[in-house]
Amino acid sequence: MKLPAGHQQVMPYLILKHAEGFFDFTARVFGAKEHHRSYKDGNKELMHGEISIGGSIIMFGQSSADWGTDNAGLFIYVDDADATFKKALEEGATEVMPVTDQSYGRSGGVKDPFGNTWWITSV
Repeated sequence: MKLPAGHQQVMPYLILKHAEGFFDFTARVFGAKEHHRSYKDGNKELMHGEISIGGSIIMFGQSSADWGTDNAGLFIYVDDADATFKKALEEGATEVMPVTDQSYGRSGGVKDPFGNTWWITSV
């Protein structure tokens, strides 16, 4: 099987309100790198975006009348769950579960401004 460069076999695909802002949020909180952007209607509306976090690609697009919002729950390993959790809250996320020690690591949950839940964990 041949895959496009940088893609893994299975990738989440999110349909978001304010999808353009998702680039900035993920870059500031998780260090995401832009992998791709495609626009429609003369560069006015994001049609398709891709970010890379630690080598994993997340694809997403803008919701519309044809494509309703389709959010996700995402589990992410980070170096410092407490610091990343705090940064997510500073960037507009809301707390779902405070960061606590779990059997699998230090973990907490936030809902980002776009409706996705992130389970932020360090081991």
